[in-house]
Amino acid sequence: MEVEIKTEGETLKINQENVIKIAKDENVIFVRLQFVDILGMPKNIVIPATRLEEAFNDGIPFDGSSIAGYATIEESDTIAKPDPTSFVILPDSIEQRKTARLNCDIYEPNGQRFVGDTKFVLEKIMQNTRNLGYVFNTGPECEFFLFKKDGEDSTLIPNDSAGYFDLSHRDLAEGVRADVSLALEEIGIKTYTSHHEVSFGQHEINFHHDDAITTAERVITLKYVTKVIATKHGLHASFMPKPLYGVNGSGMHTHQSFFTLDGKNAFYNPDDEHQLSDVAYSFIAGLLKYIKEICAILNPTVNSYKRLVPGFEAPNYISWANQNRSALIRIPSKRGESTRCELRNPDLSGNPYLQFAVMLAAGLRGVEEKLQPPAPVEKNIYSLSDQELEKYGIDHLPESLGHALSFMNESELLKETLGEHIFNNFLHVKRQEWEEYRTRITKWEIDKYLPVL
Repeated sequence: MEVEIKTEGETLKINQENVIKIAKDENVIFVRLQFVDILGMPKNIVIPATRLEEAFNDGIPFDGSSIAGYATIEESDTIAKPDPTSFVILPDSIEQRKTARLNCDIYEPNGQRFVGDTKFVLEKIMQNTRNLGYVFNTGPECEFFLFKKDGEDSTLIPNDSAGYFDLSHRDLAEGVRADVSLALEEIGIKTYTSHHEVSFGQHEINFHHDDAITTAERVITLKYVTKVIATKHGLHASFMPKPLYGVNGSGMHTHQSFFTLDGKNAFYNPDDEHQLSDVAYSFIAGLLKYIKEICAILNPTVNSYKRLVPGFEAPNYISWANQNRSALIRIPSKRGESTRCELRNPDLSGNPYLQFAVMLAAGLRGVEEKLQPPAPVEKNIYSLSDQELEKYGIDHLPESLGHALSFMNESELLKETLGEHIFNNFLHVKRQEWEEYRTRITKWEIDKYLPVL
């Protein structure tokens, strides 16, 4: 895809030469070379803009053994090579000095792409999908909380007491959302909507759908920008799935669709009862069949499973429906070029490259195997009895990170999609996390049992 950038008086194609020219003309001082670790945490190497040509030609080496899930001390040399099409000059609201950003691909010293580069995982399966004639688009909904701070420390006190879509003096974060949206616009990410969410202090900012690699990078950028802007407002932005007991948590509902290479929505069939194509039905069936196996990637923290409980608009039953928001997969009402399915369990504690990759892997496997989903369930699933759940064939999502990891461990689909390096390293890191949590004595246990036992 050819990318262009507008500067004063001219429009330039984005390539190495023009990025260097723009950086010089715009008096860029520093460049952030960004990438993420296996868990999706953003990392960066800052170089002076004068080293841009070197970075493009040779890459910038770094110690991969210090990055979660990358390499051992014995095999620590890795090289960050910037992608010129990702070049943006960061706005003054984010940076104190004139600074640009470039996303990086990670290589080994022998010139081979590093197998621990999670972006590479998504790129490979996106190319496989393209070889079948489709582009995989995603549109994530990004929810987060804004909490007050006590000096430098974050509290769990929401910054306001407004509610869903409120236009009210109680919505104290309208300025924060506006500043985040404006900062994103300055770096080429057009926001679609922003609004207050259900819980006190909870918010949502969305951007337009695009191919999954583009939207994964936008998710990473949105999280970073939101945290920086929130700090400037004296607040702490948290993408933790369930920071508060008894209220709705924050998810990343992800709208997904296949488009043909000539730009037609492959999920749409006007002659079908639900106006869905065979490809759409098979994609949905694949998500339903493999959801337990991919859950540890989509919901990768202990806290993720505190959100996936009945009563708080988060799914915990494996089903699909057209309008029913208690289902795992929902089909929004718009059809035609807007036809899509919405997967409702993912959250923003994960690595979006891996999350979109495993969503695609599950759906694509369904298409390849021509799977068919069960009938949609349009009832409130939370109110169904065990007998009714059995009647409709509705199963549960994993109930904990440990439970999800046990499904992942047996998944041939994930071994194939992630590759041995990421598959094993992810399991290792997350098993350690689960074991640390599982053996920890909590305040709840002390309050519950110490007085009576």
